[in-house]
Amino acid sequence: MRRLVVAAVVAVLTLGTGIASVSARDPSNPVPVPRTPGASRVAAFIGAPASARPVETRAIAQNPYMSPQEWAGVHNDTYASDTYFTGGPLGRKPVVSSTWMGTPKSPAAVVVGMTFDQAGRIVAGPIILDPDAETANVRLTLIEPGTLRTLATLDLPKEHMTAGQFRPSGAYFYQDEQYRTIIGTAERSIWVVSHDAGSFTVEKKIDLTNVIPPSDKIEALQPDFSGRLWFTSAKGAVGTVDLTSGKTLGWYHMPAGERIVNGHSADETGGVFIASTAAMYRFDADTAGAPAVTWREPYDPGRRQKPGQVDIGTGTTPTVMGDDYVTIADNADPQMHVLVYRRARTVTGPRLACSVPVFAPYGGDTENSLVATDRSIVVENNYGYVSTDTTQDGHTTMPGITRIDVDANGSCHTVWNREEVSIPTVVTKMSVANGLIYTYTKPYNENGIDTWYFTAIDFRTGEVKWSQLAGTGILYNNHYAPVYLGPDGTLYAGVLGGIAAMRDTP
Repeated sequence: MRRLVVAAVVAVLTLGTGIASVSARDPSNPVPVPRTPGASRVAAFIGAPASARPVETRAIAQNPYMSPQEWAGVHNDTYASDTYFTGGPLGRKPVVSSTWMGTPKSPAAVVVGMTFDQAGRIVAGPIILDPDAETANVRLTLIEPGTLRTLATLDLPKEHMTAGQFRPSGAYFYQDEQYRTIIGTAERSIWVVSHDAGSFTVEKKIDLTNVIPPSDKIEALQPDFSGRLWFTSAKGAVGTVDLTSGKTLGWYHMPAGERIVNGHSADETGGVFIASTAAMYRFDADTAGAPAVTWREPYDPGRRQKPGQVDIGTGTTPTVMGDDYVTIADNADPQMHVLVYRRARTVTGPRLACSVPVFAPYGGDTENSLVATDRSIVVENNYGYVSTDTTQDGHTTMPGITRIDVDANGSCHTVWNREEVSIPTVVTKMSVANGLIYTYTKPYNENGIDTWYFTAIDFRTGEVKWSQLAGTGILYNNHYAPVYLGPDGTLYAGVLGGIAAMRDTP
């Protein structure tokens, strides 16, 4: 997942149709995300209910310093697998709801981060834009999952938006083993935030200004299996912190020109996996707890920023697979590749196990992490998405979603490729409990109606089982935000207007 593009989000502020006429919302009485006209002229449900067909895969090790798997962060778990071992909707008489988290003056409030606490409540991080379109911040929001009613909010510090690439600090956050939110701020500090049923409390602030200068910012946070908090910065700093004492244990600066624009993952052997805009890294902590490079493998970062990207290099957070591998995508032309590395500290033979080209020549890129089991990878095509204008007036992006399997000998092969599904920007997820890949699609519409669908794809065959209309219009554009499954099986999408939800009829 990448940074949000500020111009695309600010453009929403100029909209009037179907939004300006909506009265100010009361958080305790949710208002649905406003739709544009046309929903009655498109199919609400396409396809047929699916049957659950579980997928066998190795269990993901529980990081003892994160909340239970699946609901701890943007990419679910310590492996950044984007998979769930619980089920989601099968498409049985779906019910759709939403909550608008913007205002008539500032309708956009895209929800990127979403975790779920021990009571099943949602902790969301909508990005709030000031009506002047000059500042923005993340607003931690506690939400009751059934009604989508807001229970509590906490504003992070505001920051001035910059031209080009922009994402407010705090879009990446995770939930620790005590169900506290660990989040970075524009002040270059880490906040440790607890909550109860009706309020948030900032328990601790950890200052990182000695490591991250004013020209840089916190990118992502995740603990290793020994409890050290690993943080990265946009300009290539990697550091570790003792969360208990707040002490910085050490840091490493990547070579000049290398940037970090995604999250990172960790495994039970002590490895922390980070991709820069030029190379794939494994880090381990040294005896003092500071980051140390275990191995570094350059990849092809490309020579152009493809439409659908906001930088060169990989658009993926490294995804750990089973006992042996870690995977990312590159940015090569004429075709991008899925790359699978042997992740151990030392290996016999090449570090790169396999490389598989995907999507049409000069027509493929991905800005979102790969979905992975212990032996299978799912990658989507985001080529063509430049801004919210790209998907206006019925238009959409280059289609494509592909499954790749890693064989027993470490080679890889393509299992299926579907070229009829357009997935502009979403972080796709998967349930191994029912064998469905959950994504968020936008088909071309010759009548100029902008329709956004929750879509379920069969993991084994690539067949689209069903699509359920989430809503119409720009505020239902997810704009790089993920889909999530809640503990109760509800499917959620972060959208420009807030959150859309879908659940089966009991």
